[in-house]
Amino acid sequence: MCVKILEAAGKLNMEEYQFFLKGGIVLDRENQMDNPCPWLEDQLWDNITELSKLPNFHGIIESFEQYPRDWNVWYQSSEPETTPLPGEWDSSLNELQRMLIVRSLRRDRVSFCVYKFIVNNLGSKFVEPPVFEMKSVFDDSTCKTPLIFVLSPGVDPNKYLKELAEKLGMTHRFNSLSLGQGQAVIATNRIKEGAKNGNWVFLANCHLSLSWMPKLDKIVEQLQTDPVHKDFRLWLSSSPHPDFPIAILQSSIKITTEPPKGIKANMKRLYAQMTESKFNTCRKPEKYKKLLFSLCFFHSVLLERKKFLNLGWNINYSFNDSDFDMSEKILVNYLEMYEDTQWDALKYLIASVNYGGHVTDDWDMRLLQTYMNTYYKEDTLQPFFKLSNLPYYYVPKDGSLQSHRDFVSMLPNNDHPEAFGQHPNADIASQIKETQLLFDTLLSLQPQVTSSANKANAKSTEEEVMDMATKVIESLPSKIDYEGTKKIFSEDNSPLKIVLLQEIERYNILLEDINLSLVSLQKGIKGLVVMSSDLEEIFKCIYEAKVPPSWQKMYPSMKPLSSWTRDLTMRVEQLAKWSETAKPPVLFWMSGFTFPTGFLTAVLQTAARLNNISVDSLSWEFTVMQTDDQYITEAPKDGVYIKGLFLEAAAWDKKAGCLIEPEPMQLVCSMPTIHFKPVENKKKVSKGMYVCPCYVYPNRAVGSGRPSFVVAVDLKSGAMAPDHYVKRGTALLMSLDN
Repeated sequence: MCVKILEAAGKLNMEEYQFFLKGGIVLDRENQMDNPCPWLEDQLWDNITELSKLPNFHGIIESFEQYPRDWNVWYQSSEPETTPLPGEWDSSLNELQRMLIVRSLRRDRVSFCVYKFIVNNLGSKFVEPPVFEMKSVFDDSTCKTPLIFVLSPGVDPNKYLKELAEKLGMTHRFNSLSLGQGQAVIATNRIKEGAKNGNWVFLANCHLSLSWMPKLDKIVEQLQTDPVHKDFRLWLSSSPHPDFPIAILQSSIKITTEPPKGIKANMKRLYAQMTESKFNTCRKPEKYKKLLFSLCFFHSVLLERKKFLNLGWNINYSFNDSDFDMSEKILVNYLEMYEDTQWDALKYLIASVNYGGHVTDDWDMRLLQTYMNTYYKEDTLQPFFKLSNLPYYYVPKDGSLQSHRDFVSMLPNNDHPEAFGQHPNADIASQIKETQLLFDTLLSLQPQVTSSANKANAKSTEEEVMDMATKVIESLPSKIDYEGTKKIFSEDNSPLKIVLLQEIERYNILLEDINLSLVSLQKGIKGLVVMSSDLEEIFKCIYEAKVPPSWQKMYPSMKPLSSWTRDLTMRVEQLAKWSETAKPPVLFWMSGFTFPTGFLTAVLQTAARLNNISVDSLSWEFTVMQTDDQYITEAPKDGVYIKGLFLEAAAWDKKAGCLIEPEPMQLVCSMPTIHFKPVENKKKVSKGMYVCPCYVYPNRAVGSGRPSFVVAVDLKSGAMAPDHYVKRGTALLMSLDN
């Protein structure tokens, strides 16, 4: 809204705004200026080199060459949006232009810049959520206007409505109904009766009765023309759903409330719901009060951990108050039934059965149980047991319910990542993901035609897409000779030959599809062929510098178009070299395969045939190499060397050969080459080893309909216990999102 107002007033440079949304797109780095700063990632340098092409940013590359130390200080600052820029740039740029530099180098701070930009141009009321007051919502409504609660996790509108009905003397005329199977007829009758007699009708969970929604749409439409009692109100609640009737949304008042955010807010809510009688009912109050506090903290951590996105949970779960209530009842029962504390039973019932009933991912279940093991043990009953490494999260001394509430109210308002066992970098990673979501949303709202407010010499949308399509076609590698490769390997019956041929076949199909779709797109832009819906989708994606979904069917990726195109070239080059030399690589880049699990299975099959044993009896043993890649010249006798993996939420000490804490701002680090060696009847994982999941890409749940998880790699945990890295969400990634 702010951008549209400024654009209409002629106060916004739309070329700069487009860069703000898309960043720098570099398909071919051969002609790019060399990066003078070793601390600056390639993708960030892409942004700077493309930014320098905008009229107001000529000379910025030279500034990085002249003042690399000053730029590094700015880059490392905790609040770069308020830190002075090096050299003359601090005084020569306006607010949007400063935002472009923040967008280019520190994406994690973009949301703070946007917030400030809106306040400076529109005023603070546009960024501050209004105070939720049910009475004012009611005053804005009429008997013919439906009121819809858009549901968010942890918020129950029924409570608010009952309080309002009581306040306005409508309790005896308030009818509530939860929708679902067989409730449609009852709901219809209640609306008719309410419209006639002036009742309030509340239909909860409309998303569970979507088949009836078109009929509700007609009923709402009829209310506009039929005589309706002035006291009648139709209240609805629904989770967001694409099939919910648009007409009802347009004609209604929409209400939404955010659930409490933060450990403190969640614990305050849990203790506010606790009554004196419930708090004092257990016959072992000392144990109960300590373990209840730990349970509240456990519940709050599980709810709030989702803010770390990929580093939080692989899959989002809807943990709710009923999980907490049931766990509290289990706690009371087991404390009263047994003299000794039944730790194993409590941990199993609360974590594995109760909360674990929601969990569908094995690695999430490991995390859940790790938290439970941390908070529920004999030490918990000791005075002032610490729940995290931070000084203010500990179990308070025995006292009344009010004293516990007072203690919770003194906890920090903002949660430090360490409260969850996370590294401070985890906040940066989640802020970058939020920024990307912001850009995606803004791009989806962009008009597909060139604005007249743009400069006369600016390229039209069609010209931009045409140029980008030409660049992609020119950068595509040639197809690999499948038939020729088949002949060369005709005598070879190894499983790896099958992998090579299958991979070549898939990449050749992909290259053909990309080429055909781009040529058709160019013809469509010129008006030579009709633009189908598929071509429209490709046009939109290329304009937004994204990879079209039809190109991602062979393998999942979160990379933008420029990085994805370069990555595709490297993938094809690995296979082409293998095909031409008829020798498998000494170092395999496993990330370059469309089916990495198929490749690993082929390596196991090769070892099984060589040793004449069953493939099912084999598993992996891992050795992280201390030698640099250029000195590894021969393949291992058993297994394969795997290069090009990335470590997220930790760093690797090459000398000591173990996991260590990452540097500030170091979100991922390159892993040295790892020797994957097939072994028979492997022993259990030894102490001090972290079982590290390896995923295809940062989205740890699924990729193109296939699981993102590939293999579990054993890594030495060094000075920290393996549980430390479980809470960190440490994982290996085969590819990144940039």
